[in-house]
Formats: sequence, C-alpha cells, structure tokens
Amino acid sequence: MDKKETVKYREEAMELAAFIKESPTPFHVTANIGVILEKEGFMPLQESRKWEMKAGGKYYVTRNHSSIIAFEIGEDPADYNFQIAASHSDSPTFKVKENAQMEVRGHYTKLNTEGYGGMLCGPWFDRPLSLAGRAVVKEEGGLKECLVKIDRDLLMIPSLAIHMNRQANEGQSFNKQTDMLPLIAGRVLEEGEVKAEIAGEIGVKPDEILGMDLFLYNRMEPSIWGMDEEFLSCPQLDDLQCAYASLKGFLAGKNPKGVNVFACFDNEEVGSGTKQGAASTFLADVLKRINSGLGKTDEDFCRAAASSFMISCDNAHAVHPNYTQKTDEGNCAYINEGIVVKSHAGQKYTSDGVSIAIFKAICEKAGVPLQYFANRSDMAGGSTLGNLAMAQVSMKAVDIGLPQLAMHSPFETSGVLDIEYLKRAAECFFRTHIHEDADGAIRMETE
Repeated sequence: MDKKETVKYREEAMELAAFIKESPTPFHVTANIGVILEKEGFMPLQESRKWEMKAGGKYYVTRNHSSIIAFEIGEDPADYNFQIAASHSDSPTFKVKENAQMEVRGHYTKLNTEGYGGMLCGPWFDRPLSLAGRAVVKEEGGLKECLVKIDRDLLMIPSLAIHMNRQANEGQSFNKQTDMLPLIAGRVLEEGEVKAEIAGEIGVKPDEILGMDLFLYNRMEPSIWGMDEEFLSCPQLDDLQCAYASLKGFLAGKNPKGVNVFACFDNEEVGSGTKQGAASTFLADVLKRINSGLGKTDEDFCRAAASSFMISCDNAHAVHPNYTQKTDEGNCAYINEGIVVKSHAGQKYTSDGVSIAIFKAICEKAGVPLQYFANRSDMAGGSTLGNLAMAQVSMKAVDIGLPQLAMHSPFETSGVLDIEYLKRAAECFFRTHIHEDADGAIRMETE
C-alpha cells in the first residue's frame, strides 16, 4: 500500500470520524442513523403501533432509542428470506450515577461514576472528557426524551504523579471507585448544579428533568496518520466502524426477492441481556412483524428463516507490533489487509464451514480480501452478538470484523482502507439473494 492508494479513501474515513464525533452515546448513534435513513426514504415505525407495510417499502424502528433496525422489502418477495447485517452501538465508558456530585475537602467537585463494559482503564487518564446521553423531561400531559451532548471540555481524570506512586511504571491496577472519578470543578458545586448545567443545555428547568442516562465521552479529535496516511484513530471504532460501513452497504444494496435488514444493538459490551440487546426479542419481533405484514403464515416465516443469513459485524484484533506473541501465528489479521472472519471451536463466534464459504463467495464477487482470526488455544478471547441473536431466531450466520489496535481504549486505531472493504462486501451481500434449495444446496443470485 502507498499514499496514493490511501488518500482516495481519506474522505470516507473522515465521514466515519465525523459520524463518530456526533455519536458519543448509543442514543446519538441511533438518532443519527435515523436521520441518514430518512434522507434515503425510510419511514419510521413504532413498536407500540400497527405497522402498514408493502413490497418495495423501506422502514426502520428503534427500541429504547439506543437500538435500531432498518429493513427494505424487495419488490417481489414471494419466496423471500432475510439478509441481515448486525453491529452494536455501545462502547466501554463510564456512566454517571444518580447522585453524582462529590465534594473533595471543600476545594474540588468530582463526579461519582461506574464503569460500563470491559474497558482499558489507563488511556482514560489525562484526556479532555465531557458528558452525553439523554434526559427524560416533564411536559404537559407526559414525558419526553431529549438528547444531551455538552460540546466542550468539561471533565478530566488526572493521573497521580509518579512522585506519589513510584511503582506507576511497573504495572498497576485501577480501582474505578477511588482512582478514576472525573474532576469537574475547582470549587464545591452547589447541590444540583450539574443537573442545572444539563437543563441549560437542553433548554428546560432543572426540576423538569425526572431521569437521566449520562456517560463520559472522549473529546480528542480523530486523526489520520502514518507514513502513507493509512491509519485512523478515534473513539468508538469498536463498533461504529462496522456499523457505519455496513449501513453504507445496506443503503447501496438492493434485493428484489428478499428483505434486507440492518440492525444495530445496544449493550453488547455488557452481555446484550437487555430489552434492546442482541439477546432480546427485538430482532425476532421485527422479523415476525414483517412476515405477518406481508400476509405470510408462520410456516412461511420458518421457511424464510431457514434460508436467511446474518453477518455479525464486530471489530477484530489486529496483530500488535509490540506483542506479536499474543495472536495465533497463522490465524491473525493485519490493518488494511481485508475483512476478518472470526472462528472459535467453542462457538463464541457463529462462523462455520458453510457460513464462511457463503461469505467468502460474496467477498470474491466484491473483490474484497479476507483474513481469518482464531484465538490462541491457550488464551481466552471475547465473544460478540451473533450467537446471542441466533438464540431468538435461528439462521446461518458468520462473524466478521475489521482489524484494529487498542480495542476498548477510548482512542482506538484501525485502517483507512478497511472501511471501503466492508462497505463493498456489505453492498454485494445485500445484492445477492441467498436461498437454500435443499439441505446443503445453496443458491446465490446477484442482482
């Protein structure tokens, strides 16, 4: 790879970085995806109301305003299936507790927070941070939700000087309750002053706010760097890089014989076991309502599911230049060298011989290179959302991702070129009608 090759993809990488910058929490991710979908002609639906759908229609629905599923029904869905790309909207961070203001010796105020997800703690120190999330506000006759994003440097978690911790560079653990509470003021704030700051941001009175879900977010600007400008570093690449690239492919791909589905779930980083997580009924509920909305029977739904396919998109570990021994020698991935197919003998990933073959055929059509990842046999790895979603509605599935460094840091690193690879593969996937004609006989027709 040289600079000429990466520069042409710089604009796309900066589009991703801009999307991430405007999406500091799953609530913002979902809202911003909704804006993109509506510009493309997708109509919003509500789970609590009756759905009216038709062949050729484009729709989306949210749950908890932090998970979103969009779908496009083909013009001729007589013998249809579902083709799904799923990702997640959340990233490891700190959640602000209900009674958050903490006085420090009459001189400072810090916020009481708790960790969300399996984060790398060290990189959170000494970075400009702020608050974002949602507030639930009283209005005449009920309540409404308001997005919150304080767009200025507001907090920081200061490190302890090495003079006070001579072992700081010899390995250190961090206690999230005592070591990692963010400083917000060089004075003692009055009771409710942080809440008043939030109220001012959204234009309401403090006593009108009845509930909040607030999180810390990293304010550092995204960076494209490297000798050939081949690296992109910014917050939340896991998993907004996959979410954004698969969304672009979803919008570009058309399949007149099936139902294309884009799903982005919240709470993957804490196990997905929520009403809006991949392990919930959200996906199954939506697919069943599509089936009934098309006038299909339960038998039709089972037939459609049997021919359906999910790509579970969640970023993968790249080989670390300083820790090459941490990855399997032959089944490992490098930045800007293609999409990563993830496998695990213990079924932490959904990939198997059939689903890998299907995805490999799609990538060959798209001209996209593949890499393969498996954990070292003597090291435990992570899991993702594919198998959790499959527990609610069973279909063939493959786990893939884009290679990155510093996963679960507040400032992660990935490749400029890999965004294009996933977008192209997703577009080809959504243009390819996958149908199981018989056990072991799969037909793939690209529009």
